[in-house]
Order: sequence, then structure tokens, then C-alpha cells
Amino acid sequence: MNGAQDLGGCHGFGPVTPEPEEPVFHAPWERRVFAMAMAMGYTGAWNLDGSRANRESLPPAEYLAASYYEIWLKALEKQVAATGLATQAEIEAGKSAAPAEPVARVLHREGLEERFRAGFPSSRTAATAARFAVGDAIRARNDHPTGHTRLPRYVRGRHGRIVRVDGVFVFPDTNAYGAGENPTWLYTVAFTAQELWGESGDPGGIVTVAAFEPYLEPA
Repeated sequence: MNGAQDLGGCHGFGPVTPEPEEPVFHAPWERRVFAMAMAMGYTGAWNLDGSRANRESLPPAEYLAASYYEIWLKALEKQVAATGLATQAEIEAGKSAAPAEPVARVLHREGLEERFRAGFPSSRTAATAARFAVGDAIRARNDHPTGHTRLPRYVRGRHGRIVRVDGVFVFPDTNAYGAGENPTWLYTVAFTAQELWGESGDPGGIVTVAAFEPYLEPA
């Protein structure tokens, strides 16, 4: 979706200022939010793409005014309420008013590190041949969906070239809303900086983007 999260190529947000020796968490509450998000995601009540979609759907002014883990917390509260795992009144009160709703899985401390170090791969087996090959000229579709998408706004409608065929992965645009994984070919696509930003772009600059097959069309 065209939301406040899609800032690539935008002006006016100030410089990126890396923090030397930045800690993983800046405050104890951030650690707790991360743990809650991981635990609730593990229940299977929603998936990773659904979490991203909920964060993106925050009102732009609210999203831009919040810190990274504040955004996570706001989205988590939305998901918990939407799935009936807690009411808005319970969230505001900070305590349950009724017995906990059953969930498909519960994350336990035992084996926690091993489970998360193994990750949750989204790669899948190919059911169809890839439409594009390395070297193919493509155009990123100029679509502006109201739902979740992983295609950056600044490459839409721009011409590029396939530089790598990455394999088949869960398609986020449908998976975010429980409409199926719909495994889809993923490509690394290279765009010149001047194709993206005109004459102001670095003449020798190249930007590569991971793009799913439905985002692309032959040039």
C-alpha cells in the first residue's frame, strides 16, 4: 500500500544518522514488545506478512511520530483485538476480564533459541517455470494497491533488468490477508539511478530490488 512506511526516494525526512554501537533494545519495554510479538506470532493467529500489513495500515501521522517498537506495539494491539484474543477494554486496562482464548500453538522457553535460530523459511517448491531469466528487460508494474505489497513505490513504472532468479517464495500480497501462500517466483531486478530519479540520479548508480513475478512485465 502507499503508506508512511514506503519512504524510499522521498525527501524531507532528514539524514540517516547511524548510532555507533547501537544496542538491540534502547529500553526494557522494547525487549518486552519484541517478546510479545514473537510469542503471539507463533500462535498462528496471523503471519509475518499480516504483521507487516497491520503496521503499514497505521495512520501516516501516527506511524511517523512513533518509534520502531511503538509501531510494533500499536500493530500488535490491533491484531490481538481483531482476532478476539483480547478486547480493546482489556488492552487499555492491562489485564484480562475473561479466561484466555485457545490458540493453536504456545511458545515455551524450552527450545526457544534453537527454534528461532532455525528461522521460518518462506521458500517453496516451484510449481511452474519462471517467466523471466537473467538479462531480461522488464518494467515494474505501475500498480498502487490498497493492501500489502513488497514492491517499493519509487520503482513502479520504471524499467530495469533481471540480474538474478532467486527462487519461489510465499507471496506476501495474499498471505497477509489469509488468502493463501500462492508461491511465486522472486527476482533481483537492477534499475539505474537515473531511470529512477532522472538527471539528479548518480550516473553510475544501480539500485537492486527483490521483486515478485506479478510485479513485473516484459519491457
